[in-house]
Amino acid sequence: MIDALFNGSGYVAAKKSLDAVALRQEAIANNIANLETPGYRRVDLAPSFKAELAKACAAGSSEQMSALKPSLAPDETAVPNSKDGNTVNFENELLQMNQNTVEHALQAQLITGRLLRLKLAITGKS
Repeated sequence: MIDALFNGSGYVAAKKSLDAVALRQEAIANNIANLETPGYRRVDLAPSFKAELAKACAAGSSEQMSALKPSLAPDETAVPNSKDGNTVNFENELLQMNQNTVEHALQAQLITGRLLRLKLAITGKS
């Protein structure tokens, strides 16, 4: 029964998404820290991760999801907003941070729900 709770595709997808959200938060913090660094290129979660996770979710393969590892990559869509070549926009970073916070809350709630089911199964109390 425990394997069904923690090896299901929904739980594994939530864990991988939570890993990605944590890594993205680090990227946003680095971007803000380098706001005034000449030539700094904005980094973000590699776009291939979301595509690969979506593909694994569509296939329903928790093994395929488990093998995924989020990574960072330079944001090729970011354009320099100053003469020094820095591509970080502070307002955009704050917006991304807010979106990331909402995503974190959602993924954490999904994982917490699984743990509450386990607690209910063990104790009979919610």
